Amino acid sequence: MNWVQLGGSIVAILFLAGTAWALGLGRGEIAGEAETMQAAEDALSGFEAVDAIVSADRRSAMVRGRDGSIAALKLHGAQIAVRRIDASQVRETDTGWVLDSGERLFGRVTVRR
Repeated sequence: MNWVQLGGSIVAILFLAGTAWALGLGRGEIAGEAETMQAAEDALSGFEAVDAIVSADRRSAMVRGRDGSIAALKLHGAQIAVRRIDASQVRETDTGWVLDSGERLFGRVTVRR
């Protein structure tokens, strides 16, 4: 491989990355309460959403279910990841709520006011 080919490849990669960034690709957000409730019901079998709170940064949310359980939602890339947690795993703080999924890979979810 020569230097011209290497330089051309780097320029092409940077151009494609810049184009993806300019188009907003890969940047997701949780649109609102209705989308949040629907995502929780779609992802969790038998879950009936009652109400939802979407984080101020639109990167996380929590949905209260009819049975008292909580659906924790967070963005994973441009997709929404959902886990059902017990209501006892929700802790209110000065800035919002912290939801502890108990799963190492999913982790904690912070829903900011």
